[in-house]
Amino acid sequence: MTNRVVLIGHPVAHSFSGGMQQAAFDALEIDARYELWDRRPLDLADAIAELRGDDFLGANITIPHKEHVVPLVDKLSEEAQAIGAVNVIARDGKKLIGHNTDVAGFKSALDKIVGRQKMPRHAIVLGAGGAARAVVYALITEGFQRVVVFNRHLHRAEGMVRHFGRSASHMDLRAMPWHNSVLEAELAKTKLLVNATSIGTVPTETPIPAELLPSDLLVMDLVYNPPQSQLLRDAAAARCTTQNGEHMLLQQGARSFELWTGKAAPLDVMQAELDRAREQGLRQMPIDFGPAGETRQAAGS
Repeated sequence: MTNRVVLIGHPVAHSFSGGMQQAAFDALEIDARYELWDRRPLDLADAIAELRGDDFLGANITIPHKEHVVPLVDKLSEEAQAIGAVNVIARDGKKLIGHNTDVAGFKSALDKIVGRQKMPRHAIVLGAGGAARAVVYALITEGFQRVVVFNRHLHRAEGMVRHFGRSASHMDLRAMPWHNSVLEAELAKTKLLVNATSIGTVPTETPIPAELLPSDLLVMDLVYNPPQSQLLRDAAAARCTTQNGEHMLLQQGARSFELWTGKAAPLDVMQAELDRAREQGLRQMPIDFGPAGETRQAAGS
């Protein structure tokens, strides 16, 4: 019997996860097929129920379902519980266990962009969804002293800050209204900017006007398709150090693979497939993304 793993999100058509994970299964001769399931929020519960079939190893969960899937699984890992978001479901017998590998993936990406520099202690995070929750939790556990969250709907950012109240008691974690004047003032005080929204999957869109970006900022955009978002292009022009979401995608995907199979992920094979997908995507650009919001894809998916 061929085993199955699925990516559940809305949308999923532009995800690189399918090719990356399938290449890993094939390289280790694991009889498994990775499928993309585009499921609306109303259909999420039925999709999770399907995972209880004997032929499923598990699933990846992407936007907009990372938070909504939490009550639908049987058990949460300690990290997923702390974050309040799930991006991987693995089987434990008949039980579905929710995990979060975005945190480890983001920490690896953060180490890569910081390099030999001293780890910064102040950060700005854009977004308040499942990916942003993983980023904020990673920054909390990395010892950051001040993290400011901006989201278009302020109440969502404030809710996330309240969620992390106890684990962030040692630091200044706050939500602020998304206004250019406030962003500009905070950007002048910070070293790290993380875009954890899907703004940027449309090549001409950016969450922050170019003129607000100071030089020498570390700018991470969790968007990986396209590989260079408008934010990253503007940041590079401002002499910032930049990184897209591909490294995080690879690292969280490797940990997902290990949860499903119990085997070490073939990172070189997975990276080669990401390289191929990226090159193919560039050859196909420009992409018709349709109306805003229809083909949004964040890292970890």
